[in-house]
Amino acid sequence: MTAVPTLETDRLVLRAPGPRDLPAIYDFYDSERSRFVGGPCSHEQAWRFLAMEIGHWALRGYGRWTVEERATGAVAGMVGLFNPEGWPEPEIGWDLFNGYEGRGYATEAARAARAYAYDTLGLDTVISLTRIANTQSAAVAERLGATLEGTFHHERHGMMNVWRHLSPAQLKEQAA
Repeated sequence: MTAVPTLETDRLVLRAPGPRDLPAIYDFYDSERSRFVGGPCSHEQAWRFLAMEIGHWALRGYGRWTVEERATGAVAGMVGLFNPEGWPEPEIGWDLFNGYEGRGYATEAARAARAYAYDTLGLDTVISLTRIANTQSAAVAERLGATLEGTFHHERHGMMNVWRHLSPAQLKEQAA
């Protein structure tokens, strides 16, 4: 098994997903908030989604983290690197759980995940995929500086927008 590193930002802790996340996962997949990522669905299917998140780390050596608020320890979502079979390339994905949207958490956590992808894994590019109708996720991609590159048709999710993130060199240039 790959050890899952813990990342910290000013307001968030990104930690390994695990069984203690099931109540938050069930709540998310019970709701319409999950409609762009395979829900709403049963607890059995939500359990499988969590198992996939955990297994992704073992299969790829990277994955998505459970996002906790530093101040409260509350589970706010799942953010990180995702590249299951059938995906065009590694992506930074974000799912914020009920009540945590609109606080900038997706952007903050995605920046940490992108830094990990570039600085630790040595990737030179990443994408984000958003469902066509998911304007909130598209806005996060734009806040991260990603540009709309095209579309990708996924066998279960249908047509998705492909957002290309700035490369490590472009990020350095932008910061200068």
